[in-house]
Amino acid sequence: MEALVQPGMVSDMPSDTRNTDDNRSASPEKDYFVQRDGVRFAGTHLIIDLWGATNLDDPDHIDAVLREGALATGATILHGHFHHFSPNGGVSGVLVLAESHVSIHTWPERDYAAIDIFVCGECNPYKAIAALKRGFLPERVQLSEHKRGLIG
Repeated sequence: MEALVQPGMVSDMPSDTRNTDDNRSASPEKDYFVQRDGVRFAGTHLIIDLWGATNLDDPDHIDAVLREGALATGATILHGHFHHFSPNGGVSGVLVLAESHVSIHTWPERDYAAIDIFVCGECNPYKAIAALKRGFLPERVQLSEHKRGLIG
């Protein structure tokens, strides 16, 4: 299979949130690590499996549902890309967030979707679950949480 995007590609639009030497000296750097229940970590990563799900072959619908979920977490959407493998085939896609990402891979023939939501800072990935349930109407949801960048 031929690659759709060349490895190493970067966004055409530079992030205005990047620190440069000029603005770093003007104000202290913000730390986006989270402190909860005495534990410090980079962010929360949810791994979500949807079984018996619907609307898994429509990239526009998937994009809209994931955007609704990402916004519900409190995240800032920077870019989205969704690929439909063939008519009535699966979809793979990603939303790049200022706070990390949301991704999905679907198998409509199995009514299954694999989703991950990784956010840092004050964002709450659990707030996306209601949008996922409304948008895909799964019969069953499997969920696991991972704290990324765990310090202690």
